[in-house]
Amino acid sequence: MTTDTLPVLAILGGTGDLGTGLARRWVQAGYRVIIGSRTEEKAQAAVTDLREVMAERGLADIAVDAMDNLAAASAADIVTLTVPFSHQSSTLELVKDALQGKILIDVTVPLVPPRVARVQLPPQGSAGQIAQELLGEDVHVVSAFQNVAAAHLQEGSGLDCDVLVCGNKKDARAEVIKLVEAAGMRGFHAGMINNAAAAEALTSVLITINKQYGCHAGITISGLDRTE
Repeated sequence: MTTDTLPVLAILGGTGDLGTGLARRWVQAGYRVIIGSRTEEKAQAAVTDLREVMAERGLADIAVDAMDNLAAASAADIVTLTVPFSHQSSTLELVKDALQGKILIDVTVPLVPPRVARVQLPPQGSAGQIAQELLGEDVHVVSAFQNVAAAHLQEGSGLDCDVLVCGNKKDARAEVIKLVEAAGMRGFHAGMINNAAAAEALTSVLITINKQYGCHAGITISGLDRTE
């Protein structure tokens, strides 16, 4: 498939390690990706770095653009949010109108510094539920990618990590699972957006494991054939 037949993807707050890691994997899979940031200049710097990295891998001709967050959300078919929890609501308020009728992939984890290794879910239940309540039912919020280490996304090789995909619309979850697979992982339908609390909470558990064992841990789902 080519960028002519694939949805256009935007990554809001996409200049960090997580956002650029997803961008690298999706452009490599043939998607057009828009990196969004609070300023277009910051997004452009990330795009320049991405082009250099991909050129080193023999992929000089990639479809990647830089825009501010609002322009990126407006131009994309599917939008991914990779901002810190403290900026989640303000960013969504900014782009709320541009997201209507679209899928929003929320990667937000409600970490509360400095004790990020302690589970501290918000009163609403999860960051995914905050997003769905704020945006309304015309936006299909899907929670995913919280348990994937950004360091692994930056690598060019395959990932031994599975992704829990939560959202109220099965069709929207299925579209996100396609993107999980395009990024080199397995994605699993994990229920309604309420269940995002489980994946978000696991992030603090994985942070604890990472500190204890000096690794970048993820999760895998057992009991299934690895080819499924």
